[in-house]
Amino acid sequence: MPHLHEKIDFTVALLIVDQGRVLVILHRKLGKWLPIGGHIELDEDPEQAALREAREETGLEVRLLGERPPTTGPGTRALIAPRFLDIHRISDTHEHIGMIYLARPVGGTLALAAEEHLDIRWCTAEQLDLLEPPMSHAVRWYCLQAIDEVSRMPQEQDNTRSR
Repeated sequence: MPHLHEKIDFTVALLIVDQGRVLVILHRKLGKWLPIGGHIELDEDPEQAALREAREETGLEVRLLGERPPTTGPGTRALIAPRFLDIHRISDTHEHIGMIYLARPVGGTLALAAEEHLDIRWCTAEQLDLLEPPMSHAVRWYCLQAIDEVSRMPQEQDNTRSR
């Protein structure tokens, strides 16, 4: 998706964790190892964008993990809070505000989105250090946090937290 604003856009990233491994992609255009993610489109909220990006970029259906406050009512729908937020520079004149979600796969078949990525793979914490080109410090930190937190989270807990 093209940028919606010349100076700043909102994006989502998904740290999808399964069996102590996190899913990462080698971005074709940027030449960097990153989590799944992309721009939030004008007709969707961050949750919808995260679920769409997971399907489009991996072929997987995922469950977002996190808190959904019990505040949904007429005119208001509570959203799952992202686990992390950041702002990162894309160019000299453009930045992205990133909403970073933790997720588990719940269905689908893993597939490479060849038009966007050069590679896709599940990595343990140790395998993250072996990636070429090396992963950035920030992305590696998020991946390690996700592996740790999701691996310690009982699966039945993430079901109740994400509804």
